[in-house]
Amino acid sequence: MRTPAWLLCALFLALRPAVPASAGTGACEGILRTNQEVVAAGQPFAFNCSYASLTHGDVTVTWYTVPSDAPLSRDVARRIHQERTWLLILPVRAGDAGLYQCVVKNTKSCCRVLVNLTVVENISCASSRNSSLWLSKELNQVLHAGSSGRLLCHLYFPDSCLLDSIRWYKDCKEITGQPQKFISSGMKLFVNNISAEDGGNYRCMARLTHQGSPGSPYMVLNSISVSIIESSSSAGRVPKILYPRNNSIEVRLGSRLIVDCKITDIRENTNVRCWKVNNTIVDDYYRDSRRIREGIETNVSLKEEIFYTVNITFLEVKMEDYGLPFMCHAGVSAAYIMLRLPAPDIQAYLIGGFVALTVVVTSVLGVYSSFKVDIVLWYRNAFHSTETKEDGKLYDAYVLYPRPEMGSQCHRMDMLVLQHLPEVLERQCGYKLFIFGRDEFPGQAVATVIDESIRLCRRLILVLASESSGSGLLQDLSEEQIAVYSALVQDGMKVILIELDRIRDYSSLPQSIQYLKQKHGALQWCGDSEKQSQSARTEFWKKVRYRMPPRRYPPSHPGQLPWCTPCDYKPRVGSVTH
Repeated sequence: MRTPAWLLCALFLALRPAVPASAGTGACEGILRTNQEVVAAGQPFAFNCSYASLTHGDVTVTWYTVPSDAPLSRDVARRIHQERTWLLILPVRAGDAGLYQCVVKNTKSCCRVLVNLTVVENISCASSRNSSLWLSKELNQVLHAGSSGRLLCHLYFPDSCLLDSIRWYKDCKEITGQPQKFISSGMKLFVNNISAEDGGNYRCMARLTHQGSPGSPYMVLNSISVSIIESSSSAGRVPKILYPRNNSIEVRLGSRLIVDCKITDIRENTNVRCWKVNNTIVDDYYRDSRRIREGIETNVSLKEEIFYTVNITFLEVKMEDYGLPFMCHAGVSAAYIMLRLPAPDIQAYLIGGFVALTVVVTSVLGVYSSFKVDIVLWYRNAFHSTETKEDGKLYDAYVLYPRPEMGSQCHRMDMLVLQHLPEVLERQCGYKLFIFGRDEFPGQAVATVIDESIRLCRRLILVLASESSGSGLLQDLSEEQIAVYSALVQDGMKVILIELDRIRDYSSLPQSIQYLKQKHGALQWCGDSEKQSQSARTEFWKKVRYRMPPRRYPPSHPGQLPWCTPCDYKPRVGSVTH
């Protein structure tokens, strides 16, 4: 396994003395590492100088050819150029052999990594076995007899290079027609029921397409020397999956997700490590969309074992992924991860519900406050009861009013009390009123009539005029009426206070009148027009009807008409009412 150059460079940066930021390649005297690379002519070549940890922050990476101080071009259309931290040659020619250096520099120090590139002829498959140059490039991998394993095609190129059409060869013959023995999946070749005959020389060949190169695609290959060893007690030890643990995780719909499968295994084992779904390798299951795919396996050597990490990447989580077990396999060991939707935020729902309820209640109260009178009148008319409750009352309201001395005020008072009140409340709405001066019997004592009549009424309608202030009210109303009125207030009888015209100052009126004004408010009569004076549907009469008790509907008998006509009843044209 290649020693990570970034780790050595990071250590070198920490120990080197500071140098100016403008220092060229000559200021980097120390060479961290020299890598020997052998590649056949005609093939693409790539070398990555660093990893993400090395290029974090203000660190810059620049490639040079030795001994030139001119940096390589970053033009992707050039055959030899730099892409981020990569050296890329598309393709390699015989004259490209030589030294290349990578300079890693920050504001305080810099370091160098050398690559000694050797270019050989494109050796044929048959002659490669006897070529020491070719064998120096081979990767050695070990498989255990009697078990299953996999081979990795170590082809690493930048993201601008697309590798596809991967084919595998064994001893110069392409591996085909053995689906039970060999399974090719991306950069991996899975080998089942390993035996001694499976050892030998393998090749993986792929087609490389570069976005900026007009000469692509290119064919790139790698050689793998495979050794077969017999299973031993130590080699047969079962690998341990540290994560996942057959658990589920919360993931939002449409989000991106990466899950690592963490495995520990002994050095001698070459168990298959992969992700599967529905007993199919993930890369094969999502071959068309590539929405979910397996990442590159990484490993860290420990004292007696190796720690492996292989991840699975969800580019976009969809609803079909929830509840589906994604299995991480390591030899005979397996563990799954399942996705689930996040639990609903109860607090947010409670807050939202409380806000919605507050808005609804506020809206309902606002509507009710604005249309309270109409709603109550509609309810009384729609859901009235035919059952009567005996309360000992004969009248719905007792009408108490003064008699102004002025002619116009006296006329308006008489029109309201003796004409409009009976017309609307009695004839249109079916109420029964007691109006003093109209309903008492001749010869009765005034005090007796007032006392007895008020006790038989459910409401008190008190009509005031602006001239009825001060002593004028006492002159018009007898002492008996005032006393009875005060008693009614104490008994809790509801009062309907009507102003014949606007009274701006109640301070000159008796305290009982002031109390009634403060408690019940007052309705202002402005019924100069005939429509407002006679129609029960006008705003003034709706407010009066709202303050009146609900109308009583005695049960009707066959052949008998109702005793009153509803206020909102409109006779049709041509109909006859009785």
